[in-house]
Amino acid sequence: MTKPSVLAALLSGLRSGSIEVVDLTSALSSDTPVIRLPEGFGQTQVFELEEISRYDDRGPAWYWNNFRTGEHTGTHFDAPNHWVTGKDLADVASVPVNRLIAPAAVLDFSALAAKDPDFLVEVDHIKAWEAENGPLPEGGWLLLRTGWDARSHSQEEFLNADENGPHTPGLSPECARWVAEESPVIGLGTETVGTDAGGAHSFDPAFPCHSYLMGNDKYGLTQLQNLAELPATGAVVIAGPLPIVKGSGSPARVLALVERS
Repeated sequence: MTKPSVLAALLSGLRSGSIEVVDLTSALSSDTPVIRLPEGFGQTQVFELEEISRYDDRGPAWYWNNFRTGEHTGTHFDAPNHWVTGKDLADVASVPVNRLIAPAAVLDFSALAAKDPDFLVEVDHIKAWEAENGPLPEGGWLLLRTGWDARSHSQEEFLNADENGPHTPGLSPECARWVAEESPVIGLGTETVGTDAGGAHSFDPAFPCHSYLMGNDKYGLTQLQNLAELPATGAVVIAGPLPIVKGSGSPARVLALVERS
């Protein structure tokens, strides 16, 4: 008897709807929120399209554009060389493709973040989640659900900044170190503009998620959408950054496969 094909079973599940594809990606446009650094630092480019032709004398049968933006705009992938701690590690083009498809653990802190936009996840929060759901997946993603994707329609609401800087949830420094150095995951995914909390500029070390994750050859996924549609365990994430040679990251199409009964 012929052994059933795993890929055939996957395709059958996709056709029947028993496997749902959830899009975790925010659309790219000139309205996509971008990070703002203090004056004096280089700034990322807002996404822009430049029309080349549109069924006209520049090209009668085709429409196409040039585009300009930063590597870390919208839903995007952080490679290890994005941070000084990982400067000698992989660029985004060198990330092994088998790491772009991985299981996900979704930790829901949306209620706590709604009460306190500066909410920080501690190691004990993750340990409590593991006690209920099992260990974090080996070679998988830790996805942090905070409800922040609901703010992505507005640059101001998304960054949530005042005279003291941005106020967005994230990991504490010790939790960031633990995720990078002791947990089995390959990276951290967030709904906010970056992997770090808004107040991380004043942490020790500053921006600990970037510092620890990149320095330990791990990755970031940011500005994710629709994490509320994923189960705590069992989803498979497909992250598709552009393979930009020497690039520190890339806008990415990020999808999740979810089994539905």
